[in-house]
Amino acid sequence: MKYCGKIGFEITEDKGDGIWEPEVIERTYYGDVMDYSSRFQSTQNGTNDDIVVNNKISILADPFLYENFTNIRYVDFMGSKLKVTNATVQRPRIILSLGGVYNG
Repeated sequence: MKYCGKIGFEITEDKGDGIWEPEVIERTYYGDVMDYSSRFQSTQNGTNDDIVVNNKISILADPFLYENFTNIRYVDFMGSKLKVTNATVQRPRIILSLGGVYNG
């Protein structure tokens, strides 16, 4: 399965006078979906289960992605923003492991 979508990076920028604020930047990337699965995880209050995905996406990387892969916060996947739980560099690609829904 092919992937085309936005990846969200949280970059801290100097707003002046020594004030640094995080800003989310989205960029579009292409790649392949390697694993595609999900599971339900019980919540602490026991009323509604959370959906946790166990997907891996292999992204064809550019210089910006190599320099900022530690700043990746989410991937827009099938209409939802999902947290990136792990990023592995395997040039010329970066493998992203996805977790639950991003709430940032």
